[in-house]
Amino acid sequence: MQEQLSELVRQAESDISACQNPNDIMNVKAQYLGKKSLLNGLFARLRELPPEERPAFGNVINESRTKIEALLESKSSLIKEATWINREAVSATDLSMPGVYSSRGGFHPLTIVRREIDEVFLSMGFEIAEGPDIDDDFHNFDALNTPADHPSRNLADTFYLEGGGLLRTQTSTVQIRTMESFPPPIRIISPGRCYRNDKPDPSHSPVFHQVEALVVDKGISLADLTDTLSQFAAIMFGSNVSSRIRPHFFPFTEPSAEMDISCVACGGEGCRICKYSGWLEMGGAGMVDPNVFKMVGIDPEVYTGFAFGLGIERIAMLKYNIPDMRILFENDLRMLRQFKGELR
Repeated sequence: MQEQLSELVRQAESDISACQNPNDIMNVKAQYLGKKSLLNGLFARLRELPPEERPAFGNVINESRTKIEALLESKSSLIKEATWINREAVSATDLSMPGVYSSRGGFHPLTIVRREIDEVFLSMGFEIAEGPDIDDDFHNFDALNTPADHPSRNLADTFYLEGGGLLRTQTSTVQIRTMESFPPPIRIISPGRCYRNDKPDPSHSPVFHQVEALVVDKGISLADLTDTLSQFAAIMFGSNVSSRIRPHFFPFTEPSAEMDISCVACGGEGCRICKYSGWLEMGGAGMVDPNVFKMVGIDPEVYTGFAFGLGIERIAMLKYNIPDMRILFENDLRMLRQFKGELR
């Protein structure tokens, strides 16, 4: 047994010396010091010796265990030190080498357009108002003079939530909340996300962005609306772009109109983008319906106002000649890299 123990220690020294990493150390430790190790097996055989020899041989086994443990600890420290030195060597900065270029991100085209729209209207004296994406029937429909049987209130168009809420279909809800909270004069825009149960296609998305404007004061007329829209078109698209309004219908405005601008692609000559009409539809507009004023406690005999809504995706597609709205939501880096540094 004495010879067997000496051979065990020599073999342990050899195996420990050959260890290259912490995993090797763990394997050797289990082999020589674990519950099922050879060393523990020798402890179990002490009973085979005469009683007077057992204490001395037990001490020799303990000394061998202590020696193996010390060898393992020493080798483990060497491995850790070598690992740290190698890591430092790999990560060390060579100041003589040229720097590594770190590419910068950029704003999304919708963010760029949104900020440009904000700047245009702020320069015209408007303030920015925001509201919740989750709203209720009153602010989204009732207060906007939308009848109970209007198609926009169906499940096929609106996302309703448990508990009676809904995802707003328009940022007009912010206009209602503003008129409830603040007396005229009011001059705001309300940009933000909207949600409608639309199937995604080149011109529709279930999630999209709008910016709506509201002006309420004494003596506001349709001429103020057309002048504001024409100023916006000239600043946003250039002084060579013309604008017009044509009759339409919306429950919350009377009279109602649609805003068009001359085609930014062909200059009004007629092309595939404008369907050879020379005009591009921008959004709805009109004078605030008196019933809307009554719902929020504003006297329609004293105050008048106008409102209009524009699609931010629509403006971005026109400014940057993007043929499909879905491109704006795909996060394709090849497209997004084209807009780095675009924001002024």
